[in-house]
Amino acid sequence: MKKLWIIISLCFFAFKFVHGENIQEFGVLPSNTPEVNKINLQKAIDSMQSRGGILFVDPSDTPYKIAGGIILRENVSLTGASPATPRGTRHPSKPQPVGSVFEITDREQVFITVESGTRISGIQFWYPEQSVKDPSAIIPYPATIRTSQDKPTEGVTLSNLTFYGEYLTMDFAAPENHPCELITIEHCYGYPLGGTFIRIDHCYDIPRILHCHVNPAVNRRFAGGFSKEIIDHVVSQKTYAYSIDHTDNAQIMDIFTFGTYGGIELGPATYGQLTNFNFDCVTIGIHKSGDNAFNRNWQITQGAIVANTGEDVRYIHPVMIDGQGHTSITNVEAFSGHNNALTTLGQSYDFLTVKGDRKCTISLIACRMRNYIADDPVTVENKFAIIQAIACIDKNEKPYNR
Repeated sequence: MKKLWIIISLCFFAFKFVHGENIQEFGVLPSNTPEVNKINLQKAIDSMQSRGGILFVDPSDTPYKIAGGIILRENVSLTGASPATPRGTRHPSKPQPVGSVFEITDREQVFITVESGTRISGIQFWYPEQSVKDPSAIIPYPATIRTSQDKPTEGVTLSNLTFYGEYLTMDFAAPENHPCELITIEHCYGYPLGGTFIRIDHCYDIPRILHCHVNPAVNRRFAGGFSKEIIDHVVSQKTYAYSIDHTDNAQIMDIFTFGTYGGIELGPATYGQLTNFNFDCVTIGIHKSGDNAFNRNWQITQGAIVANTGEDVRYIHPVMIDGQGHTSITNVEAFSGHNNALTTLGQSYDFLTVKGDRKCTISLIACRMRNYIADDPVTVENKFAIIQAIACIDKNEKPYNR
């Protein structure tokens, strides 16, 4: 009996070492009101700041109702038992997710603000009051996760997170006087009804966006997905699923979006690498800008773009480049067609549009271009642009070299 007790005790301490302290021990309970849970969760976070540690969101068949305004203090991690769930979890008898789930109804406050040295992983964020059918009933919630606006934020990891019904998912647009650094976002899923899944601004040390997926079927298992009308509305917002600016050497790998106006916006003050991507049912796949000729350079490779939706085919472009700097595009294909999930025009205007009035340089290598209506796959509206294309294939399946 004594040995059994020792084994049980060791297992208990091992669990706490790996998973941290259970939020239920601090009075965060599925049966509580959102306000009570917010107060108790914040107390738990505050108590761990000086020593660091993990707060574990114990799985439950009833989500934890929590009001917004939570601050994840420095050195504290918030983890759950849910993996990333790209089609949602589902209760056996109720149309709701289960596991480590936060239920959010607060329409005024950002749900959680993160400070330096923090981590959030293995949690689902559910907005049960959000419309899934009627665009006129969409609730423009504040961001689910946001960087601190009061101090620099350095070293944040967000992983294995799923979002259902959010409006703006992860907002790392930091103030210029309080920049963020070393932000890693990986294996996250959602479909923001404002169109922006990840926004990063003033991040001056290598932000990373890895293995993320934006899709209106994210809640399919318990809510059936979002309607065609909702998806059309998201496209009409003219926002980008991924948007970054004022960043140094951004690393973006294996990202996906479906049914948003834009795939990714690479702002004027950015440079980095984008590889292994798929932007499906968008108006503009990649919009790359540049505000100087020194280091506004992007290496873009191994991707597919389906640009087929929008108000007018003249404004549908798989790739758009303006401003200064260099862009290298390698092994990228673009094609169009119809998809019943949203309203589509089935064609793009071209493969690449180049705008601006300053010198820029562009290299295209081994790109496949299809389903555009223009005579030439490259539209040049910048007389200072220098463009070279090698081993590309045009819409007529003929070699395109420029």
